[in-house]
Amino acid sequence: MEVKQISSMTQVASTDWNDLTGHAYPFLRHEFLLALEQSGSVSGETGWLPAHLLVLDKHKLIAFMPLYLKQHSWGEYVFDHQWAQAYQQHGLDYYPKWLTAIPLTPCQGARIVSKTEEPDQLEITRTLLTFIKQLSDQRGISSWHCLFPDLQQVDLLRSLNLSIREGVQFHWFNKGYGDFNDFLQTLSASKRKMIKRERRRVSEQDVHLLRIAGPDVSDGQWQVFFELYTMTYLKRGSQPYLNLAFFKQIAVTMGKQLLLVLAVKDDKIIAAALSFIGADTLYGRYWGCFEDYNSLHFETCYYQGLDYCIEHGLKRFDSGAQGEHKIARGFEPITTYSAHWLKDARFAKAIDRFLTEEQKAVQLYKQDAASYLPFKQDINET
Repeated sequence: MEVKQISSMTQVASTDWNDLTGHAYPFLRHEFLLALEQSGSVSGETGWLPAHLLVLDKHKLIAFMPLYLKQHSWGEYVFDHQWAQAYQQHGLDYYPKWLTAIPLTPCQGARIVSKTEEPDQLEITRTLLTFIKQLSDQRGISSWHCLFPDLQQVDLLRSLNLSIREGVQFHWFNKGYGDFNDFLQTLSASKRKMIKRERRRVSEQDVHLLRIAGPDVSDGQWQVFFELYTMTYLKRGSQPYLNLAFFKQIAVTMGKQLLLVLAVKDDKIIAAALSFIGADTLYGRYWGCFEDYNSLHFETCYYQGLDYCIEHGLKRFDSGAQGEHKIARGFEPITTYSAHWLKDARFAKAIDRFLTEEQKAVQLYKQDAASYLPFKQDINET
């Protein structure tokens, strides 16, 4: 096996890359990562320098790992700012660091992609880690971080003595519901009434919702969506990570995996949410509104997605990071993972101790969150 590092997605054929990726997880598609680069959303200037690793066997691509050289920790959703501060206090540089993740996308998925059997996957992973450690020594890079790997790869990474960190997100699971009302019947009476009331309030404000498949979204609708997306960041006093060029490019290159929900009042778009469609999962990603309306966020970002999952037989709705308000609406706490290697052995030991204590708190938080789930405890409950 030979490991090759590339600085752009243009250096690998999309057919070779996508043959390994498939369509199940849209964020690893060649089209998605290329659009991030070509739009300028990901670059050395934004602190995300592409440095992807390819594994070749007799010049044939057999595996790959997305990799970025990071100059900061923004847009990762696994927070290590305190680690960077600790390095700085000891006169050491935490940045640059290696990051294996999908930029700005806290969605679980494969991070080392191949079609080989499990023993070969372990060998490929070990080979890539050895390559990264050698590069780190040569270039003075402090660490490598792998964010939101799927469960199978967590076990692989743990077996290689990497530090494993846990987090919590809230996902909705389709348990064979025939329609939205079928889902509501599994909830306690109070939560069922709450959701019905929220959906009713949206219609009472003369707002109606449109679900538009990616290929059918017009240029004008993309423009308005981007304005709404930008508003979400401006309200928080920050600039958006992604630009209009990115959204327009993926609309052309992977439109079939996009779903745009528009909220319309008096023939004007007032809110929007963009989701990505995987093989069995809907990924809710971006949202924005021009002004607040009662319950509109819940309808646009959650209930329309649940409707879509039920209608199309998708098993899961991953609506993004954080959001304890999702619990009352049937989103269940799940454990997310990240894996970390730090070159400095002293810091590696200190962070391992920190992660051991943090894990206890995370697991208690998950248990507590689960206790607030709205599902009926008694089958006779009405």
